Parts: sequence; C-alpha cells; structure tokens
Amino acid sequence: MANLGSTLVLTLLLAIGLVFFLRAASKDRTTVVEVRSSRPPLEVLGRLSEWLLQRGWQAESSDPERRHLCFRAQVAASPWLAVLLSLLGAVGAACLALVLRQLLPSLGWWPLLLALFGPAAGMIYRNRARRAETLELRLISHDSATGSALRLRAHRDELIALELELGPQLGLFSDGNLLSSPI
Repeated sequence: MANLGSTLVLTLLLAIGLVFFLRAASKDRTTVVEVRSSRPPLEVLGRLSEWLLQRGWQAESSDPERRHLCFRAQVAASPWLAVLLSLLGAVGAACLALVLRQLLPSLGWWPLLLALFGPAAGMIYRNRARRAETLELRLISHDSATGSALRLRAHRDELIALELELGPQLGLFSDGNLLSSPI
C-alpha cells in the first residue's frame, strides 16, 4: 500500500507539472529592446516594415509626430504541441486512473474514463496560445552622423527573429541580452 501511495503522489506531481507547462507555453513574453543602426532611419524603417508585412503582420497605426508605428498579427498555436499535450494528458490521466483503481478496487474500471479528459490539455493550450500580438516601433533618434535608434516592443521570439534575420542586413545592434538570455 505504501508503494501505491508514493505512486499516487508522483502521478499527481506529473499532473501539476502539466498544468505549469500549459501556463508557461501560453505566457505573454512581451519585451522592450532598443536597437541601433548606422543606416538612415528611412532605410531601416522601410526594411523593417517590409519584413514585418512579409511575415504576416499588418500595419495598424502610425503617428508621425511621435515617430511611432504599430503592427498587429494573429499568432497561432502549434498543432504538434497541442497533439503532444493531448497525448500526455491522456496517458497521465490513465496512469492516475490505474493508481486509483489499485487504491480503491471497489470503483471497478470506471476511473479509466479519466483518460477521456486528456485531450482537454491540448484544447486549453490551443485556446490560450492563439492570440493577437502587437509590435510597436518608435524612432528614438535619427541623426545622420550617428544613424538611427529604435525602441521595439514585441513578443520576445519575434524580436529574436528580427535581430537574427535583419541584424546583418541593416547593421542592427543592441545590448545582446535578447540572444543570450536562457529563457
């Protein structure tokens, strides 16, 4: 009976881990970063806008007086991760059902119906990860001698993609924390 108790505790810990993974997979990771370039601001802003439009972003608003641009895109959830989470949820629920079956034999095989709730994990992930995201660009300085400086506010993954793909082309550089952080 002691083995079953410890197995139940481990199974419940796995369920708690799944809940925290679902929360982390759909967490908002909006970040603000300042980027500099030696190129003129019109070239940098034009290339950035073109790149964002190619990636499915849509221009939402612009304010020339504040030197501010805003783009919006709909982010989709990963279908493969949704399937994996559904599978893990079903297997975890089945394991919990087997432990409950061993602890309380009078329940019969009814606890195995818990496995039917497994796909709920994939549906929860899909609903929480699918959302509208914004990317805001603000021109901070535009001196012809020093180049241009931009403040970008967007999802961390989009900023990393921007730095990796457009960094070499436009001579973009920042403090480098975006690419070196472990998260």
